[in-house]
Amino acid sequence: MKIINKFYPHALAILGFIVISLLYFYPVLQGKQIFQSDIVQYTGMAKEQNDFRATDHVEPYWTNSAFGGMPTYQLGAKYPHDYIGVIDDVLRFLPRPADYLFLYFLGFYGLMLVLKVDPLKAFFGALAFGLSTYLIIILGVGHNAKAHAIAYMPMVVAGFILVYQKKYIVGGLITLFATALEINANHFQMTYYLLIFLLILSSYFLWVKIKEKDYKSLGYSFGILIVAGIFAIGANATNLLATAEYADFSTRGKSELTFNPDGSTKETTSALTYDYITEYSYGIMESFNLIAPRLFGGSNNEAVGKDSAMYELMVGKGVPEDQATDFVSGMPTYWGDQPIVAAPAYIGIVVFFLAVLALFIDKRRIKYVFLSGAVVALILSWGKNFPTLTDFFIDYIPMYNKFRAVSSIQVILELCLPVLAIMGLQSFFILDKKLQKKAVLESGILALGIIVILFFSKSMFHFSGGNDAYYQESYGPDFVEALIQDRMSLFSADLLRSGFLIVVTAGVLWLFVKDRFAQKTAIILVGLLMVFDLFFVDKNYVSGKDFVSGREVEIPFQETTSDIEILKDTTNYRVFEVSGNLSSARASYFHKSIGGYSAVKPRRMQQLFDYQIANNNMEILNMLNVKYVIQTDKEGNEFPTSNPNANGNAWFVRSVKVVNTPDDEMKSLGELDTKEVAIFNRHEHGSKFKSVGLKRRWDMNGTIQLDVYKPNYLQYTSNNSKFALAVFSEIYYEKGWNAYIDGVKTVHFPVDYVLRALVLPAGKHKIEFKFEPQVVKTGSTITLISSIGMLLLLIGGIYFERKNKELTV
Repeated sequence: MKIINKFYPHALAILGFIVISLLYFYPVLQGKQIFQSDIVQYTGMAKEQNDFRATDHVEPYWTNSAFGGMPTYQLGAKYPHDYIGVIDDVLRFLPRPADYLFLYFLGFYGLMLVLKVDPLKAFFGALAFGLSTYLIIILGVGHNAKAHAIAYMPMVVAGFILVYQKKYIVGGLITLFATALEINANHFQMTYYLLIFLLILSSYFLWVKIKEKDYKSLGYSFGILIVAGIFAIGANATNLLATAEYADFSTRGKSELTFNPDGSTKETTSALTYDYITEYSYGIMESFNLIAPRLFGGSNNEAVGKDSAMYELMVGKGVPEDQATDFVSGMPTYWGDQPIVAAPAYIGIVVFFLAVLALFIDKRRIKYVFLSGAVVALILSWGKNFPTLTDFFIDYIPMYNKFRAVSSIQVILELCLPVLAIMGLQSFFILDKKLQKKAVLESGILALGIIVILFFSKSMFHFSGGNDAYYQESYGPDFVEALIQDRMSLFSADLLRSGFLIVVTAGVLWLFVKDRFAQKTAIILVGLLMVFDLFFVDKNYVSGKDFVSGREVEIPFQETTSDIEILKDTTNYRVFEVSGNLSSARASYFHKSIGGYSAVKPRRMQQLFDYQIANNNMEILNMLNVKYVIQTDKEGNEFPTSNPNANGNAWFVRSVKVVNTPDDEMKSLGELDTKEVAIFNRHEHGSKFKSVGLKRRWDMNGTIQLDVYKPNYLQYTSNNSKFALAVFSEIYYEKGWNAYIDGVKTVHFPVDYVLRALVLPAGKHKIEFKFEPQVVKTGSTITLISSIGMLLLLIGGIYFERKNKELTV
């Protein structure tokens, strides 16, 4: 009975999380799925991989349907011995995206219990964390990996705290598995931001332990955390090693070129430019939309309703009311510093009020860890608007310059402030009446004071957006004026809303102090205020209307007349969809495309586009075997154009032009007859291929054809009377692709900046290219050993924990 009573509240909380997750995303109960824009693109990119896996029952690790060819390491590749992934699948048993919402709730609830919060307050705190607007909107647009990584953050933090609190076995095991799950979520930017917060947390405990001269405990803690980290990394070794290997090949790697597409000298060859890293920088004043959602207009697609100035303008111009209503359902009211915003990063005004309360009354010094985490995250999210700190991090903090959208570090703030809020709520109910009154007054005055100051500072804001000049040119000054009026209305309305919620929340706590409410009633009322505050904001941006039939998600692209026409050709070729500009995966769903959609696209393919294809260099399309180009006429109608000059899958060249730098190689492509000549970069690759003898004249009188095509296997037959140099219209990727002539492994080498070449002896030969990434084999071995180690640690931990309890009893 004691065991039942002990676990009953937690079981009830978990059941509540399941029910609320399903109710929030209720269309999943009807078999519908959320239409996520990023996942649509992923579906296009991964189509060939998924089809091959289904038919051949093996993992290809390579796809030719995107960017001419690339590894599938960041396209959902499945690795051997991914037992952490199995655990993750068990935890995410609900339909998507309810599974991620459930994980949000579950992880934060666990963190609250570690902080000694009772189940009821922990339950509401978990709901407040999970319903934070940013965490919901990323589910709406399909940033699933990001949501996945965020969901495991609280568990990792909880494990660290337990270890530092000398609960070595339980804390160590939670840290071990939570960290492994965090890494397995495969969003390294979010994990990196979590690491920044863990350094803040660890610095606090380091200070405490040194102050107490508790060096033994400190040593144990660091040792356990290091061991947990090693095994967690090891359990994800395959993905980590493969990603690290591919990173240099991707746009996240350092550029080889020292000039820009326009011929000017590059200022930096860093993987990402400063402007790219800081493009999404939060405005300093914009940060107040954390407590008033539409202070800066909300989003680029905001519904302003019939009471808006825009609706009045449309009706006044004779637009029918139903059309005007539809028109004002998606207005570009956002006027902050970021280019595009799908929703404000609203944490909840009730959460903020309770967090302020915690700063006044909570006696635990760990509150300053969460306050520091929130402040550091906020300032870093300002990016180029606060260059002093941002530039320091980009220049001196390892790997910080590998990530863009610095504003997304606010996820740490969105973790820290709900923690503070629940700490404040918990501490409030253990104060005496006098201190409770003081705390409510002080917190209320401060929180409400910020709202009042903002409200009366309205005249200091300009309410003009970065795109207003375009709107004025396209729709006229009346449109922009109406837009500004609506922005001002949203500003005032949401400040009044936030002020009202502060007053109501403070009123509930005040009435409790006056003995008008029981404690449990007060907690429930405040909890409901906190949750419904966020719920009604969230529903403006992600709701049932975003769900469609499962078929529309599973088959997001429909064949166009262009696709149907092109697919009549059953040979092996590539397609270039001009409107995609290498940023759309639609063509990848149906064809082998040179375009695609990825944050880590192959760098050299992007460079080929920027430096050559964008300048209408058809020879590049020829060497990439682009047989069809999908174009759009002036009326927006799509049509396919055949390219009869495509080089085919492989061909013999007469000579090789040897250059000394990547710059020379890129420039030479601008005037190259790819059917006759290949370019070889001696400086970059000469030491590896000294025996090739590239300066000779090669015989072109032979044949070579592709006989077998699979994503990870290509077989050709060649027939040539003399030594010949064959160029293959396949992307050169050194760390995985191996060439075989008549079954004998043979050296192949890069030419034409991105392609493969192979010297063929005279005669008829079978040529094979096999994708055999050693990194997968090595990583899988490490993963297996680490997983076994984790299992042994789990068994040992359970044994010693039970033994310690028996000795205690």
